[in-house]
Formats: sequence, structure tokens, C-alpha cells
Amino acid sequence: MPPSPISSPAAAPADLEPGLGHAFGTFGELLQGALPELDGDFLVTFPLARWATAAFHPWPGRPDVRVAPAHKAKSRRTAEAVLSALGVTHGGLLELGGDLPEGKGMASSSADLVATVRAVGAAFGRSFSPAETEAFLRGVEPADGVMYDEIVCFHHRGVRLGRRLGTLPPFAVVAHDEGGQVDTVAHNRTAGPIGAADRHEYARLLDRLTTAVTEGDLPSVGEVTTRSAELNGRRRERPGFDRLRVLCAEVGGLGLVLAHSGTLLGVLLEAGDPELDAKSAHIRDGCAALGGEVSVHRSLGAGDDWTRPHRGQLTGPAGPVPRPAVPRPAAEPSALPHELEI
Repeated sequence: MPPSPISSPAAAPADLEPGLGHAFGTFGELLQGALPELDGDFLVTFPLARWATAAFHPWPGRPDVRVAPAHKAKSRRTAEAVLSALGVTHGGLLELGGDLPEGKGMASSSADLVATVRAVGAAFGRSFSPAETEAFLRGVEPADGVMYDEIVCFHHRGVRLGRRLGTLPPFAVVAHDEGGQVDTVAHNRTAGPIGAADRHEYARLLDRLTTAVTEGDLPSVGEVTTRSAELNGRRRERPGFDRLRVLCAEVGGLGLVLAHSGTLLGVLLEAGDPELDAKSAHIRDGCAALGGEVSVHRSLGAGDDWTRPHRGQLTGPAGPVPRPAVPRPAAEPSALPHELEI
């Protein structure tokens, strides 16, 4: 359950200073499947240095919460739940930004929700633990474990922590995007069952990945991520898989990493590889026949700040891009733009 209302309801700041919140996205998952036990669906997060940013402007005297962009209804509901838990009876304006595209498998929706929890709490001087944040998200949608500042095994359907794995050195991912968008909620609803033999293999892969992260064994990490992509291919074919596997071998990559419920498949490289630029260019050229876009990303690693964009910037597919401004609330909520929910 979400936190109970506090004994003394929080007061809105007199000057309407917004509360700010950030949450990182992911590049798909290091591993995703199902374990032998009941409700064993799980994923292992692959935190990425790309971000969702939220600003919450309290609106004393108005009971409603408005959100921009207007189609982010799940973030609005989450903001309302946080306000209720805080004992706050008025609403506000929730502004969402960042550089996580929707429908690609980069945990954009989960990052929006976590950033929302943090922003609303910050507006009233409150912070929430990862477990409390899980409780706000539970029932909204299946979610990634981006409330944890490390790699975790996360039961996304039940929105609960499985196990903590720790951190790794940062990776670079040279990614091919097959195009289009995937609705994660619909994907989770329609994905076929995973058989008993595969469930036992996923359990072995999770144990192996846990050990590899603990020991910093990057080749083993790459072997696990590649096998996870192979197993996922039995349920949803990826047209670029064979080509990316060849390119990975040609550049001496660690393996393939997949957005299991998205459109991205990437080659995993060490971020500190002195030949990274040349290898990225080789992969980009080799993907030309596949069509679609190629981008380069950096994962969050040991020694990084996992709480907010680095050096005042967001890291995009082609390098740093400016952090979105936090606008002041409009004078009249009805003036906010309307977009259809997708």
C-alpha cells in the first residue's frame, strides 16, 4: 500500500516553487523471462544515462491535477495518489520532459511515473523509498525497477523487487531501431506463455548474471544478454538479429542486448574501448541494409550519479542535448494543450 497520509498535511510553498524529480530510463533489459515459481515473470534492468524529468507546481485553491503533455494520464493518476498519501487536498500542474522516446523499450513510462513521485514529494519536502515508490506504481501498469539506483531483478507485472545485483562499469550500446512503437501494456497482456524448460533456463541465467555483475565479469554479462535475446526471438522475431550478431562478432563486441518489449536491439561494447568510435561506425554502416535508425547510448555505471542528468545535460543518441526547461504554471489550467492518450 502507498504511504499513509502524514499526520499534518503538507502546506504548499507560498511562492509556488516547483518540486523537481528525475528518473533514468533503460536500454531494454539485460535479461527478461519467467522463473519456475508462480508469478515468476521478471526482468533485469539495464539503466541508461537518459532521463525523464518532472516538475510539480502546487496549485492552492484548485482541487485538480493537470498534466502536460496531456496524454500522460498515468502520471496524473500517480501524482494524485502521492498527494492523497501526503494529505494534500489541492492539486497542481505536472510538467513532464526528458529524452526517453515512447514505445521503444526504454522504460519511458516507468521513468515518468518515478520522476512524478519524486517531483510531487519534493514540492512538499518529502522523499520516498524505492519500496514506497513501487506501491504508488502498483496497479497503474507493469513497471521497470528504475526506482532503484543499481541493476536489479524486478518482477515487472507485480511491481516488486526480486533481488539487487549491484553495478557494472558503463557500457556503450550501438543500437538498431526496427521502427514503429510497442505498447508495453498490450505486449505484456498478449505475450505467450513460457514453458517449464525455458523457465528453468531463465533461473540459471539469472544466477549466472548475478554472479557476473558481482564479479564484474563483462564477457559473461554479454553471453547472458545474448542468450536472453535468442530466447525472446522464439516469441517475437527480430528481423535484424542475425545481422547484428555478425556485426557484434566483427567488432569483438561483448554480446547483443535487447529491448524485449520494444523496437531496439544493440551491440554491447565497453564504454572505455579506445576503438569505440571506429566500432560504432562499422556497426552503423553494417546496419544500412536493414533500414531504420542507428544510435549510440551509454549505460549508467559504477561511479556515476544515478539521481539526475549529468553536468546539467541529458545524454541523447547523438550526444548531449539541453535539459528541458521547467516552465511556470499557466494562469488557467484549461489553457493546457490536449493530446490523445496512446
